Amino acid sequence: MSDGTHLSVLLEESVAALALREDGTYVDATFGRGGHARAILARLGPAGRVVAIDRDPEAGPAAAAIGDARLDFRRARFSALDDVLDALAIGQIDGVLLDLGISSPQIDTPARGFSFRHDGPLDMRMDPDAGESAAAFIARASLRELTEVIRDHGEERLAQPIARAIAAARAVGPVVTTRQLAAIVAQAVGSRTRGDWRQDPATRTFQALRIAVNEELAELERVLPRAVARLREGGRLAVISFHSLEDRIVKRFIARASAPFGGDPRLARVPIADADLPPPPLAAVGRAIRPSQAECDANPRARSAVLRVARRTGAPLPGDWPAPGTA
Repeated sequence: MSDGTHLSVLLEESVAALALREDGTYVDATFGRGGHARAILARLGPAGRVVAIDRDPEAGPAAAAIGDARLDFRRARFSALDDVLDALAIGQIDGVLLDLGISSPQIDTPARGFSFRHDGPLDMRMDPDAGESAAAFIARASLRELTEVIRDHGEERLAQPIARAIAAARAVGPVVTTRQLAAIVAQAVGSRTRGDWRQDPATRTFQALRIAVNEELAELERVLPRAVARLREGGRLAVISFHSLEDRIVKRFIARASAPFGGDPRLARVPIADADLPPPPLAAVGRAIRPSQAECDANPRARSAVLRVARRTGAPLPGDWPAPGTA
């Protein structure tokens, strides 16, 4: 489904993964422009409900345009899931969908500063009204911090020369536009051999800065246990990730929460029968799902997408998980 500018990735697969009930309550925690939310609403009955969350200021008008009384939109980080549900007097829910990464309109709008393909202010904030822009981060970060962010969040093997080039450039003048940063990275990379010549040399650096500015990995780690804590028995968690850092967090979380010993390999070796161990709060549902070739051909941005799904069991949550309604 498209809103005219954005194609929702793995749309049918993710909606099916939620195992929708006509009268269920579902959270689209990354509303974007509403593709997944619309598809969920189309399958719900009159008593069904969708709570949509997004920190992008353009998401609110997109939600209002749907014009469905069963949809409640709240502008917030998805880690504020508990606050949103508490404000709506909602206790347990039947499913949560997370479609990570950024939407096509965000990438394609130069003023948002996400893409090196368009010249614009070096912002990259999903919520431009809060937090530190990429330009501000570059201006104040130490050389070590720049290197670590580009290396760890961008998985960029040339992180050190790129960070040094950025530091040298900012010593001459502020780095404030997307094309300015892309040119600095391209010059730093030069003719060094890269694994994928189809990828622009600035791709990983832009990804790294975006992740850092928006605290994307920390947000994901916060929301996963909170989402599961809100699910009623049989409820589903569905997460679409777009790069290995996100997918690794999701995969490990589901694996750990689906193991009776909490995924701790030390406890796995203790001579205790599985039946005597506390049952896990989650059960993984099937294998990771990837887009079809037809979807990738129609939407190249879907190529790296991975969908992972888990079901809430009737087991109590581990004691170190946040209780529902707590931040």
